[in-house]
Amino acid sequence: MIQNYINKLNNLGKNKIPFLFMIDFEFKKPIVYPLSELPENILFDIPGFCNCNPTERLTDKPVKIKKFPVSFDQYQQAFDFVKSQLLYGNTYLLNLTMPTKIESNISLDEIFKSSSAKFRLKFRDEFVCFSPEIFVRIKDGEISSYPMKGTIDARIDHAADKIIQSNKEFSEHNTIVDLIRNDLSMVAKKVRVKRFRYIDKIVTNESELLQVSSEITGLLADDYADRIGDLLFKLLPAGSVSGAPKRKTLEIIKAAEKIDRGYYTGIFGVFDGNILESAVMIRYIEQVEDQFVYRSGGGITALSNAQSEYQELIDKVYVPII
Repeated sequence: MIQNYINKLNNLGKNKIPFLFMIDFEFKKPIVYPLSELPENILFDIPGFCNCNPTERLTDKPVKIKKFPVSFDQYQQAFDFVKSQLLYGNTYLLNLTMPTKIESNISLDEIFKSSSAKFRLKFRDEFVCFSPEIFVRIKDGEISSYPMKGTIDARIDHAADKIIQSNKEFSEHNTIVDLIRNDLSMVAKKVRVKRFRYIDKIVTNESELLQVSSEITGLLADDYADRIGDLLFKLLPAGSVSGAPKRKTLEIIKAAEKIDRGYYTGIFGVFDGNILESAVMIRYIEQVEDQFVYRSGGGITALSNAQSEYQELIDKVYVPII
């Protein structure tokens, strides 16, 4: 199934047919549509591409979200298991995620059409994603990745200095940058870190967050579009939402989280034969029967503290509507 999907992406890329793609974290249900055949119940808004009114807002009412996170005891069981694997040397960075049930006074449609994010996607009536994180961008033969690793509440005194000076945050971010640099070297030449640990501010319905990213670039072969599917799958899953080393870390994630992530922490994007824009599907709300479930998490290293990581998981439950 996966090879058929890859072949379809390659064929669309070779023939310069614009398409939208979605790839779930476990590679079980990837989707691709030529933009000319995209169903009406899939809406997206990403830089340079959109099939909706990007300025439309469905609601101006104050957003209310009530959170029902997993208990700290439940989180700590998974956290302690991950820490044991870190001590054994089986992983040195792992992104641990959990579901949080939420109640809100707005719908998935209202969230999609009223939120502010670099990348927005509403998939049928199943989920909405409003991601701040680029997966890869391709333009004029250059591929760029922008791994995001490190989050802090902007209201904390000297928040920017604290996150930049934190040894734990530096170690975690540096590990991901090294991983992504190695990943890009599998598909590109002259790979380099163009920007290291710059800060973006994200405004949410509750407060403001600071998030740390880096920019890594490389040069692709002239005929890369003929193999765009192979290229994407060599880079997956995204390092910022898995960890390092990837293969063993994925096994540990499965054992720690116990449920599939599905499209959460997968990727989506558009390729038009020349430009590719794609995002990591974080900041993600899904409809599970009659309940909204928000998925969030963070990177765990040997220096991580369970209480701090648990709070970060909760802090990331927000919608970027003000």
